[in-house]
Amino acid sequence: MTDQIRVFPITITKNDNNSDYPYFVEIPDLNGMTEGSSIADAIKMAEDYIGTASLEDDLPTSNYYLPTNTKNTISTLVRVNISEYKRKHDHKVVKKTITIPNYLNELGKEQGINFSELMTDALKSKLSI
Repeated sequence: MTDQIRVFPITITKNDNNSDYPYFVEIPDLNGMTEGSSIADAIKMAEDYIGTASLEDDLPTSNYYLPTNTKNTISTLVRVNISEYKRKHDHKVVKKTITIPNYLNELGKEQGINFSELMTDALKSKLSI
C-alpha cells in the first residue's frame, strides 16, 4: 500500500519582537498558524500542524502554488507523509486478542493486573518508545 503524501505551501514571517519563537508560520490552505524558534523549526512545526490536522479532519487537496512573498516573508512547500504521521501519532485504542497460560491469567486477576496496560507498557519498552 502506498503512503499518502501531501504538500502544502506555508509562509514564514520573522517577528523580531518575539525572542523565543521569532518565526511565525501561516498555512493558508488549512487556515493554520504556528511558530518556530528557527526557520528549520518553523518548517517542522508546520509539518506537525498538517499531520495533526490529518488526524482530526480530511485535508484539502494538496496545493503546489506558493503565496506571493512580501517583505520579511519566505514561502515554501512542506511535504508530509500523512500515512507515516498517523502510524506514529494515532493514539486511538484498538482491541487485540492475546493468548497466555491460564495460570498467568489467574495470578494476574488475583493481583488486579490491568492486562491492557501491562501489554502497552511491555510493547513501549520493547520498541524503545
